[in-house]
Amino acid sequence: MTIKTANLGFPRIGRHRELKFALERYWTGRASRDELLDTGAKLRAESWAAQKARGIDILPSNDFSFYDHVLDTAVLVGAIPPAYGWKGGPVDLDTYFAMARGSTGTPCASGCSHVGTDSGNPALEMTKWFDTNYHYMVPEFEPDQRFELTHNRPLETFLEAEALGYRTRPVLLGPVALLKLGKAKGDDFDPVDLIERLLPVYVRVLTELADAGADWVQIDEPCLALDLTDRDRRALDLAYRTFATEIPRLKIMLATYFGSIGDNTAAALALPVAGLHVDLVRAPQQIDALIQSAPADRVLSLGIVDGRNIWRSDLAGLFRRLQPLVSTHGRDRIELAPSCSLLHVPVDLDLERALDPELSSWLAFAVQKLDELSLLARAFEPGLANPEQVFSASIDAARARLTSLRIHDPLVSGRLKELTAADSKRHAPFDTRRRLQAERLSLPLFPTTTIGSFPQTSEVRQARSLHAKGELSYVDYVRYLRQETEQAVRWQEEIGIDVLVHGEFERNDMVQYFAEQLSGYAFTQSGWVQSYGSRYVRPPIIFGDVSRPYPMTVDWATFAQSLTQRPVKGMLTGPVTMLQWSFVRDDLPRSVVCRQIALALSDEVTDLEAAGIAIIQIDEPALREGLPLRLADRKAYLDWAVECFRLSAAGVDDATQIHTHMCYSEFNDIMPAIAAMDADVISIETSRSKMELLGAFTDEAYPNEIGPGVYDIHSPRVPSVEEMVHLVEKATDGLAPGQIWVNPDCGLKTRRWEETRPALVNMVAAARSLRQTFAAPAREAVGA
Repeated sequence: MTIKTANLGFPRIGRHRELKFALERYWTGRASRDELLDTGAKLRAESWAAQKARGIDILPSNDFSFYDHVLDTAVLVGAIPPAYGWKGGPVDLDTYFAMARGSTGTPCASGCSHVGTDSGNPALEMTKWFDTNYHYMVPEFEPDQRFELTHNRPLETFLEAEALGYRTRPVLLGPVALLKLGKAKGDDFDPVDLIERLLPVYVRVLTELADAGADWVQIDEPCLALDLTDRDRRALDLAYRTFATEIPRLKIMLATYFGSIGDNTAAALALPVAGLHVDLVRAPQQIDALIQSAPADRVLSLGIVDGRNIWRSDLAGLFRRLQPLVSTHGRDRIELAPSCSLLHVPVDLDLERALDPELSSWLAFAVQKLDELSLLARAFEPGLANPEQVFSASIDAARARLTSLRIHDPLVSGRLKELTAADSKRHAPFDTRRRLQAERLSLPLFPTTTIGSFPQTSEVRQARSLHAKGELSYVDYVRYLRQETEQAVRWQEEIGIDVLVHGEFERNDMVQYFAEQLSGYAFTQSGWVQSYGSRYVRPPIIFGDVSRPYPMTVDWATFAQSLTQRPVKGMLTGPVTMLQWSFVRDDLPRSVVCRQIALALSDEVTDLEAAGIAIIQIDEPALREGLPLRLADRKAYLDWAVECFRLSAAGVDDATQIHTHMCYSEFNDIMPAIAAMDADVISIETSRSKMELLGAFTDEAYPNEIGPGVYDIHSPRVPSVEEMVHLVEKATDGLAPGQIWVNPDCGLKTRRWEETRPALVNMVAAARSLRQTFAAPAREAVGA
């Protein structure tokens, strides 16, 4: 019997980002609800066809989402906060997108929401999906939470696939994972305690699937890769014993990923499920435990192709490593699969017409990863005299990459060897730096600033496109960008922002812009992956040693500073974020690659300072994202991540102010590391949580200055002055007024000027109101 191949999930965005454009047309009233739904149906059909054509035996359904699969699951079970006005029954798209993006209450013709200044509802909180760069919407749970099935979407898509001739295995986010990913509202309680109330909804969904003919269902419980409590394990046991009792005819593939199940192995193997999927890319050591402990009748889905990176697999090595398990467990109880959903990788390498052929030969995107699974399964077919002949192309690519002269730079490795502990330390402690910076900058109480970027309008994007096509000369392109920059600087001065930014109109992406100017990076044209909703990114590829051939931002920063007497921030993306938001080479430890990037950025920081830039912001929104899932592994990561940030910043004088920015993270478990970064000012996302995330900083008595975001830039809402004043006043419950900056949650690149202008005008007005409320000497008292 041939080993089966399975896929856990396929990219939902479309080969040409069809979902993005359909969503944005709908949100702006240029497309109807039916047109959006039709696009979704077409993308699902194309996904099933592509997977079937690549020889995949087990296709997923219900892996598609119009925004986020965690939000979909919360909506499925009726976990909808009262503020959204849901009265029961199916949830319409307006309510769904209000939970995702916020709403203003002003409907457009197609049923979406226009931007306005009325209050509306804010969106749910958003945070990182485990240690990936995908963002999910955080469900909210009350102590008296009630659940109900709103509409059986998994059943609907299963039947949709059947009508097209595809037999699928529906995918659901597991009940324990859903509760653990959610947020407790109201009294202090653990959402996992709601498991008994939630299970009847899951039982109904699964029963209806079984009644419709589904024989297998994939239920994802990635929480099994976390440190679980006894309460969590009891909830898992209750859930899957309930399913086994209530729907015994339905087989469950319990899927874990993103790490080792480790000390949860015994609990996972004891659950009454028909199959178990494990991530053998992130945790290859699990294979030994499976050989020794897996029940003989358990189907094992082996995640052996990397669902989170784009390097071609070593198929010959995988074949040899899997042989003992296949021999022990039997071909009929083995499935070969990606390590996780392919949501995290681009769709198809064949779209990359301009990518360097040598580099392209080392890569595999989602479609190519399915090819790899099919090849590996073929090698296990009985009777093959030399199975590894199947992998000849894979073997040739691995050898070529290993011996390529493009990968290693002795100057970079030599510089790393010369580093000492002093290279990652500022000269003076914060209190001394703060006084020197206050003298240099002369900022008011509650200084206002933005995070860096301003709206990338269609005109800006068109100019960039025309320049890339050779239809707009370099001189004319730079002239246009300078005009945009000058207008942004003048407007900030006009409304009274204290610390300005140049707007970043020349930048395509906060990582790609820098990566394009560093050696060791390569880039795709169509390598899009979803970050959240309709926000997609093209992660650069780190294939070799990283260095900075020439200054990257100095000209734009000095040009903007020449236009004003107010300080203009130099804007850089930090080394950890440059690492995390790239596809990283897998032939060096990530810590080594990060240090290479940090050294390149330190050259830029010192050049900015030498050019007269008094404030330099080094953004690290991905620092929390890289945190290992297990507590035991975190210290080592945080040690080198903090070292890399400090290495990038430590070369400046004490009077130069270093800022950093983080967003959409749970900060509590990394507060010592954030303090150890020793940035003079940190700005963070706090508006969606109504300053609750700030508690981590106040509980730990964060000593430096901080800008808690006062409005959510991912929503079209324009918050009122009073709303922002209220948030900052809440911040003063735990912070001294002299510590607090006033700024948005994040950069404004994705917003429109029609939203940005009134929001920032209100923000400045809020800061002025606060200055009247609080005594001016408060700023001087901090750190004295």
